[in-house]
Amino acid sequence: MIPAEITTPDRVETRIGTLAFTDGMPSRDTLDRVYENLDFTRAFDAFVNTYQAVSMHAMRRGFLDAGVKDNEELIFSELMGAKSLFLTTNADTIYSGGFLDLTGVPLVFETPPAFLGAANDYWYRWVIDLAAPGPDRGRGGKYLTLPPGYDGPQPEGGFFVAHSRTTCVMWFGRLFLEDHSPKPADERARESLRIYPYQAGGVGTSVAAFFGGEAKLGAITPPPAVMFHNGSGKVMNTVPPATPATTSCSTRRCSRSRPARWIPS
Repeated sequence: MIPAEITTPDRVETRIGTLAFTDGMPSRDTLDRVYENLDFTRAFDAFVNTYQAVSMHAMRRGFLDAGVKDNEELIFSELMGAKSLFLTTNADTIYSGGFLDLTGVPLVFETPPAFLGAANDYWYRWVIDLAAPGPDRGRGGKYLTLPPGYDGPQPEGGFFVAHSRTTCVMWFGRLFLEDHSPKPADERARESLRIYPYQAGGVGTSVAAFFGGEAKLGAITPPPAVMFHNGSGKVMNTVPPATPATTSCSTRRCSRSRPARWIPS
């Protein structure tokens, strides 16, 4: 006698309805329900597991639409208004942000004092905290961001080194009002925020590395000026679509991928 616990019951009540079986063989309606559920589950999984990248792409597209290119800086000098659409921002903080293009070259990002921020890769994965929650503890510092697979020279000091798993990195941060005014924070950000390519053999390279032939002496030049864009009053949308495009996948249309031998006559 076959143990009951290893047999398939004739009827199974599930979240997707009643599943019917004859001697363990699913009915056509049961097959349709199960495959539709698999289609839905895989579509939902694809949507949920890529939404963070879609959100990041929407953020970058919003910046580009506002005229802010990669390696440039957006700052809301007069606070943020309702014309700029962001998911979690408020109207009483000096926001600044931008995108780093690490294609082929590491970049240095300098933060001002009293700054609070972070950097994420294009899949919204954490890269490094900046300033107050980061290693400089709010005093301001130089952050060297390395692209994926980078095996070139690195400094021995003078920088906080971060490794990104994508060539595009989003950084963002905020400064705070002083005596109810945004002006001091805005001025401090414009004086201190810098983005520029890393120069090997310059700052952070030891004399021993030069003498040992491990590094070539590089030029130490002042960082170039940064292009700032004032976002206050600008129209931009950085929010991704809230719902995916809905496409019906009928059982007939999807049945071509199903094993024919499973479908009862």
